[in-house]
Amino acid sequence: MKIVLQRVNKAAVTVDDTTTGSIGRGVLLLVGIHANDTEAEAAFLADKCADLRIFPDENGKMNCSLVDIAGAALVVSQFTLLGDCGKGRRPSFIAAAPPEKGDALYRHFVERLKMRVANVQTGVFGAMMQVELINDGPVTMILERKHGPQ
Repeated sequence: MKIVLQRVNKAAVTVDDTTTGSIGRGVLLLVGIHANDTEAEAAFLADKCADLRIFPDENGKMNCSLVDIAGAALVVSQFTLLGDCGKGRRPSFIAAAPPEKGDALYRHFVERLKMRVANVQTGVFGAMMQVELINDGPVTMILERKHGPQ
């Protein structure tokens, strides 16, 4: 599983001209599910996203987590994070989970995150989405958790 985490002042996702998720201060999480991923990776990374100390404390040091600041999360599925651009000019997406498995693990990730974060919004799994954000910092992290042969 691979996640691009961006600290944001606000973010929104739109599908067919309808906003499906919108947040203020918090994180935008672009989530890619690998074919070998399990619920264990989803749970581990959901907890990591909630607890990662990327928000400033009163002294401006990154000592506070999403939970500490009562921030929000916008979770957007993005299978293209698993694209392999090593050969040729067209990415291969063979490493990405098939849609049924990807959707189930995406939902598991979201539900686990909701256990820790009060405001969790989402995009629509498998849909063409438009994502808007105001990156704060900018602070952008890449988180990965591998399981089995990848």
